[in-house]
Amino acid sequence: MTEKLQKVLARAGFGSRRQIERWIEEGRITVDNAPATLGARVSPDQTIRVDGRQVPTHVFQSKPRILIYHKPEGEVCTRSDPQGRPTVFEKLPKLRGARWIAIGRLDFNTSGLLLFTTDGELANRLMHPSHEIEREYAVRVLGKVDDDMLARLKQGVMLEDGPAHFEAIKEAGGAGANRWFHVVLREGRNREVRRLWEAVGVKVSRLIRVRFGPIPLPPHFHAGRTIDLDEEASAVLYDSVGLKPPAAPKKHQPEPRKPRAGARQRRGSETSRTDSRSRRQPRTRRR
Repeated sequence: MTEKLQKVLARAGFGSRRQIERWIEEGRITVDNAPATLGARVSPDQTIRVDGRQVPTHVFQSKPRILIYHKPEGEVCTRSDPQGRPTVFEKLPKLRGARWIAIGRLDFNTSGLLLFTTDGELANRLMHPSHEIEREYAVRVLGKVDDDMLARLKQGVMLEDGPAHFEAIKEAGGAGANRWFHVVLREGRNREVRRLWEAVGVKVSRLIRVRFGPIPLPPHFHAGRTIDLDEEASAVLYDSVGLKPPAAPKKHQPEPRKPRAGARQRRGSETSRTDSRSRRQPRTRRR
């Protein structure tokens, strides 16, 4: 079975398909020691190299994984931190021949749903602004909030990097100066939720992401835990960005060994002896 070269490398996390197509045009990718061509199809028995480095054959065979992680506050979304702070990658399951790719990120003081995958093409599509994937947050704000503020937040306010707004705002309870809201965004700019509330004079005291696209944070799912997304939810996530979930690799089933002729004969003779014993009439004891 063959697949398009850019699809194989994108799934393995090397980059988006467009990036890989550019690399092919630039001559950075070879197949069997020859420069790759656009639209080329490859199979596991071929040798693929990117910038001279060989691509492992597992990229053809392994089924991508998608992981839900409940990020606690106080972790950074980088693989390593110069300040020595804990990172989200430290608690993820170990992989062999693959790597986790974070789908977006959360601020140091933000908790909640964070998705990881081993499928680079899926990650790129989910993070690309053109797909406008919804992100829903539970927000606890400190300060008085009136209807005019909520209207401004939905209509749009000007931030330092351009206009922004919430797609939806829903009150979620609270008492006194602390009130909870659920808000929805279709983009992932840095600290955007906090900056939007600050633009109307309100401070965010707690922020939790509770949904990314069609995937919600599971109920009663404690911070610091991970769980694999099941096949049904994975298919919905792939469909949300116009992709088909990769099929599981077919496992090779070895042919059963044929028994030797001598062994068959022995089994047959044993069966015959057993059958002959079963046909014998029970002896009667003389009195």
